[in-house]
Amino acid sequence: MSLQPVGIIGTGKYVPERVLTNRELEQMVETNDEWIVTRTGIRERRLVSAEQAASDLAYEASVEALKQAGISAEELDLIIVATVTPDMAFPSTACIVQEKLGAKKAAAFDLSAACSGFIYGLATGSNFISMGAYKYVLVVGAECLSKITDYTDRNTCILFGDGAGAVVLGPVEEGRGFKSFELGADGTGGPLLKVPAGGSRCPSTPESLSGKDHFIYMAGSEVFKFAVRIMGSAAEEALRKAGLEKSDIDLLVPHQANIRIIQSSLQRLELGEEKCMINLDKYGNMSAASIPVALAEAVEEGRVKEGDCLVLVGFGGGLTWGASVLIW
Repeated sequence: MSLQPVGIIGTGKYVPERVLTNRELEQMVETNDEWIVTRTGIRERRLVSAEQAASDLAYEASVEALKQAGISAEELDLIIVATVTPDMAFPSTACIVQEKLGAKKAAAFDLSAACSGFIYGLATGSNFISMGAYKYVLVVGAECLSKITDYTDRNTCILFGDGAGAVVLGPVEEGRGFKSFELGADGTGGPLLKVPAGGSRCPSTPESLSGKDHFIYMAGSEVFKFAVRIMGSAAEEALRKAGLEKSDIDLLVPHQANIRIIQSSLQRLELGEEKCMINLDKYGNMSAASIPVALAEAVEEGRVKEGDCLVLVGFGGGLTWGASVLIW
C-alpha cells in the first residue's frame, strides 16, 4: 500500500505580552546583560500572567494555525499537545484545548518529551495520516516554564520563557511533506534535566515545596555538551534517511536553547546563519514551543517558500532528541 504524503498546511503562534528583559533579571539575581547575551544569545523572554495556563496559549496558537490551514476545528481528527507544563496532571491539556476549540470529533492526548516534544508530536501525527487513519491532526507545543522556574537560581532563570506554537498536519501532493524523522532517547541522562517533585516518585509535600523541588533543575554544562553533540548528528541522520545532503537544506529550524549550540550545529551542517531561523534573543528557551514558534515566524517573514527543504531539530530532557526533514 502506498502511503499518503503528509505535510504542514497551517502554522500559528502565541506569546504572552509580558516581557522580561536581561536588565530586569539583573535586579533579581547576580547576573548582567552582557554575560547572558554572550553565553546564551538571549536578550528577553515572555512570561504568562498568573491567570494564564498552557491551554490558553495553545488555544491562541491553534486558532491561528487552523485559520492558515483553511479548515475548521470540527474537521480535526486528533489533537496532540507537547508540554511539560500541562494545566494539571489530568485531564490532558489537549482535552482542554479540544473543548476550547469545539473540535468535537477529535481524539486528544498530551505528549511528554520536554524540548523534543514537538518533533515527537509531528512524527506521531503524521503517521496517523500517512496510514489513512486520520486526515487532519493539530500538533501544538505549549509551555508556561515561568511557572516552574526558580527566579533565585541565576543558572536557570535567565534561560526560560513562555509561549505556544501550533501546526495543522494534512495530506499534501506527491513529493512534498515529511521525508524522514529521527527520534531518540537516552534515559541515563534523565537526572541532568528534571523537575524532581510533583509526581508519584516524590509527591507534593511541605518539604518538597520548601526544598524548591518543584522547579527546573539542570546540570548546565553536561546538557550543553550533549546538545552540541546530538543536534548535528540527529539532523545528519534525518537527512540520510531522506536521501538528501547538507547542501539541500534551505532552512534549519532548531530548538532555541542557546546560540552557541545553534552555531555549532550550523558549523557541522556547513550552513551559514542566513539559512537558520533564530529568535531565541526575543523568547529564550520555550521548550516544546520553541521550534513551532520559530517555524511560524519563518513563515510569517516569508523565509519559507514552496519546495524548500526544511530541517527541524531539537533536544531536551529525558534525555531526548528529534529531527525531521520536510519539503514545504
